[in-house]
Amino acid sequence: MKRMASVIGLPAENSERYEALHAAVWPAVLERIKASNIANYSIYRHGELLFSYMEYVGHDFEGDMNAMAADPVTQEWWDVCMPLQRPLDDRAEGEWWKEIPEVFHVD
Repeated sequence: MKRMASVIGLPAENSERYEALHAAVWPAVLERIKASNIANYSIYRHGELLFSYMEYVGHDFEGDMNAMAADPVTQEWWDVCMPLQRPLDDRAEGEWWKEIPEVFHVD
């Protein structure tokens, strides 16, 4: 299992819409998340910053992420959500959400 966290900006004027969308995530999007071996997935908001946490439980992360990116319903969901977000300036090339390192963990 691989634990992953990431951050992205969310302008205050978009928070109500973003939270409403995530209060009723489309069932096909949730199915794709599970099919891509993502578990224990959460998104938190602090002011104008979103923080996500997920656990990857599969064996082919790149393949599973490619399958998710190729899914038409997921693409439509991203088309709705992405304009609400503001990527951080210091994210790595190719990232939308900035992956952040784990500095502590205890079971």
